[in-house]
Amino acid sequence: MLHLSRLDLATDPDARRVVKDEAVSVEFAVAPGELMSLEGPNRYASGDAIVTGSGGERWVVSRARFDAKYAPEGGIAHGVPGVYRNKPSVVLAKEMHEPFSIARSDAGDILTGDAGDWVMQYAPGDYGVVKAARFAKVYRLI
Repeated sequence: MLHLSRLDLATDPDARRVVKDEAVSVEFAVAPGELMSLEGPNRYASGDAIVTGSGGERWVVSRARFDAKYAPEGGIAHGVPGVYRNKPSVVLAKEMHEPFSIARSDAGDILTGDAGDWVMQYAPGDYGVVKAARFAKVYRLI
């Protein structure tokens, strides 16, 4: 398995610019814990967002990152459990052609992907993995 570290998709000619559009269901952690996503463990702190995607996938978003990247829908106040939509923002993505792993951040949880899955770079040092089927459903190339 290929382990990726210190990845910079901004300089990778195979990277693509993409935007996600998805409404998700959100609850907020009342205590620290860990959730096992399709790509690996996601540790969370009290107050972090526990997100369920449109296909039932679950993952964690730190509260600070969640507050900056998601907006409530249906008239709920921000910070209340319910439906949220990601704010459109361009991120970098690269389709991988062999199984791989990457840390979500320095000393962060290790995520894994299969051939055909996508490694995501949300910001320098901030990574994710998206399964191929989910990528095709919620991301669009720019």
